[in-house]
Amino acid sequence: MDTILIKALQLILSLSILVVVHEFGHFLFAKLFRVRVEKFYLFFNPWFSLFKFKPKKSDTEYGIGWLPLGGYVKISGMIDESMDKEALKQPPQPWEFRIKPAGQRLLIMIGGVLMNFVLAFFIYSLVVFKWGDNYIPIDKTPLFFSEVAQQAGFQDGDIILAADGKALQRYDDLDLFKIIDAKQVTVFREDRKETIAIPGDFKSRFLATRTIFADFSPARIDSLLPEGNGEKAGLKVGDKIVSVDGKSINSLGRLSLQLENHKNASVELGVVRDQETLTITTDVDAGGKIGFTTSRPALVHEKYNFFKSIPAGISFCMRKLSFYVLQLKLLFTKEGLGSIGGFGAIGSLFPATWNWNTFWSMTAFLSIMLGVMNLLPIPALDGGHVMFLLYEVVTGRQPNEKLMEYAQITGMFLLFAILIYANGMDIIRAFFS
Repeated sequence: MDTILIKALQLILSLSILVVVHEFGHFLFAKLFRVRVEKFYLFFNPWFSLFKFKPKKSDTEYGIGWLPLGGYVKISGMIDESMDKEALKQPPQPWEFRIKPAGQRLLIMIGGVLMNFVLAFFIYSLVVFKWGDNYIPIDKTPLFFSEVAQQAGFQDGDIILAADGKALQRYDDLDLFKIIDAKQVTVFREDRKETIAIPGDFKSRFLATRTIFADFSPARIDSLLPEGNGEKAGLKVGDKIVSVDGKSINSLGRLSLQLENHKNASVELGVVRDQETLTITTDVDAGGKIGFTTSRPALVHEKYNFFKSIPAGISFCMRKLSFYVLQLKLLFTKEGLGSIGGFGAIGSLFPATWNWNTFWSMTAFLSIMLGVMNLLPIPALDGGHVMFLLYEVVTGRQPNEKLMEYAQITGMFLLFAILIYANGMDIIRAFFS
């Protein structure tokens, strides 16, 4: 329960920061162009608000709603989530969104996304300034591959050098995705370079299995916890674990996944010791552990002073942005739809113990996700409004208000459908997988 609570608190705090910053972007540009903002809310407030106040001599009501599905700013003279059609029937006023030039309205609409990207770059810069940058060099580290990766031609011990001719440097989500998405991958195997032609169905098969593509640590025991379950069961330093309940594994990552599925239970481990294969039965604790550690490759640690942390933060931000944009095309595949998750999936990305480095790094990545998602051309999202504004810029005509109204309603239904589907997938995975 404590673990769930800590993850939930991190998720709520992170999303609250992102929503406020995003809506502030709209608010800032609206104020800059003298457009009245009637409401600025964290979370939605149908029927009632948890908290609200309106400063004297201010046109804006600030508040916190009870429905934690985002937030909003209500801008005068704009068709938005409030669906306030009565106000639009009145004669246009000089402080309204609808009478401002298209360029100003465009900046107001993309202000939230701009602030999300600025926030991500700002956070990443502070993270590398405070904690530095730690990464595993993928072009120097032998990897251990999943079964699907091995079927595609990879072999345990391969060092990956390039994907489609482009050199790779980091064992991180972007470079791993480039490998999965590539047509050919260059590896260093034993004492030579080899090129692996990636099968056309590799990406879909990999996504369907939902497994780790490759890991950098073998499932080899380097030390045992005194009086731990592993030591009591007879495991020894130097043992290599090759199976769990008959399922073969070749890396620490795959072993950890198997043990996670056997919490508070006993498992049979296939163990190689002095070229002999043994079967050892051990208990798994409530945390999915059996009490041993294994070696990890040396991390590259780079420190940055304040001025160098700024370009480093921008570079880090661009890597995360590139990774997320590459992922988006998977949403329209069967495997991609099956991997969509809601608040549960997002919350599971946070650690079980509070770690500020991880918290801020996750918040920065979620800020990028929020910015990119809001740019999708779906009515009710910023990208939908931008789409209509670009139409106006090209044609010189504003879209019909009735069309905008129906588009807004359609977009809201679509967003709620996606929200229900994503969180429904979380429930299905929790109880049926």
